[in-house]
Amino acid sequence: MQIAQPAQTTRSVLFVLLLLCAAAAPTARARGADRPPNVLVILSDDLGYADLGCYGAPQIKTPRLDRLAGEGMRFTDFYAAANVCTPSRAALLTGCYPQRVSLGEVKRAGDANSSRVLYSNSPYGLNPDEITLAEIMKSRGYATGMVGKWHLGDAKEFLPTRQGFDSYFGIPYSNDMTPLVFIRGEEVVERDPPQASIADRYTEESIAFIKKNRDKPFFLYLAHNAPHTPIDVPPAWRGKSAGGLYGDVVEHLDHNIGRVLDTLADEKLAENTLVIFTSDNGPWHIRGEQGGNATPLRAGKGTTYEGGMRVPCIVRWPAKIPAASVCRELATQMDLYPSLAAIAEAKLPTDRIIDGKEITDLLFAKPGAKSPHDAFFYYSGNRLSAVRAGEWKLKLRTTLQEETEYGKIDNPQTPIEPKLYNLLVDPGEQKSVLKDHPEIVARLNDLAARAREDLGDARMGVVGKNVRPVGER
Repeated sequence: MQIAQPAQTTRSVLFVLLLLCAAAAPTARARGADRPPNVLVILSDDLGYADLGCYGAPQIKTPRLDRLAGEGMRFTDFYAAANVCTPSRAALLTGCYPQRVSLGEVKRAGDANSSRVLYSNSPYGLNPDEITLAEIMKSRGYATGMVGKWHLGDAKEFLPTRQGFDSYFGIPYSNDMTPLVFIRGEEVVERDPPQASIADRYTEESIAFIKKNRDKPFFLYLAHNAPHTPIDVPPAWRGKSAGGLYGDVVEHLDHNIGRVLDTLADEKLAENTLVIFTSDNGPWHIRGEQGGNATPLRAGKGTTYEGGMRVPCIVRWPAKIPAASVCRELATQMDLYPSLAAIAEAKLPTDRIIDGKEITDLLFAKPGAKSPHDAFFYYSGNRLSAVRAGEWKLKLRTTLQEETEYGKIDNPQTPIEPKLYNLLVDPGEQKSVLKDHPEIVARLNDLAARAREDLGDARMGVVGKNVRPVGER
């Protein structure tokens, strides 16, 4: 017994040390001292600027996204690069204006007319030669996954797995298009899924991806179809919201986002995960009560008024982003491309133009940080419709058809004359001060001319000098 005692003591000490190591492991992983941050980008579809509690929704309750804003930063002047789905998503993943990658407007398969979005069986898609955000992150050893609505081409050669994502599960276009299918990888695995089940299915896939990749840096792009019409929720969620069925859908979406955030916490990953939530464009007003709101902004989806392209954006990274902070500087979804590259210490392509600007100073609330954009251009399809510089926005000459919330009207070519708005005092674009500031109008017109030369303007028959080809089958 006396001889065995030291060995027993040694075993006891080793056992205690193992327990201490096991207890310390999650803490070390939570700190993320030995690896770059995980990145979770959550994109909603047609969610309005005013559809979240933290952005002023009076009837819809979004406690999880409100909490996310309280734990991080909320942007007030954050823009999608387009007013409809396909071009907006192209801009997010390439860091470029959609016109630069020739996805501002394309011809619909079998149709002589052009369309601002891709439909099922389209011969077009995001060109495989483009370098996506997923490929940028993958170059730094990130596991990359995409869950949800793709809408950048449904042919195999255009699917996420051909654009830098290790895995994909979702619907390759909008949930109002047919055939409605779930794709896993590159194969159809389910047809006609119930609309009410889509958000839950995406959440389950996202949770599985996080758990599978918890021990390595990951980039997850979760693109919900909600609240794009047709809208529906599971029976238990019907009638819960004072905002009607649309409110039910947004509240159910908020709940599902909360489930994903809870998974990050449960896996001790929340402290070292950069979470970004935003929407692909403004609310679809012509859907009436099945569409959202952009108050106090004007109009919605399909227009180049603020309500069509200014969208919610919430970011959280406890290690870097101050809690309960608000950024009022102009920023865009294109900026995520160079900013995430900088955070991941990845190299940006040097053989092509990238329109997004690095906004890490804004994200980290560096004192005195300003928007890196001297101008932001609002395109509707391939038609330049407005330009913003600082607080000033010049609406160029457009037509009634172009500003009708993505719908058909009588006398569509009725002209809408140019207007100048000061967005600092008039975000609702109610009062034009064009005649009061001729020098500002001249400066913004010069910026518009620069955009036409660079990106083109179909209204004037100008082909941009620096556009790249769309992907074609």
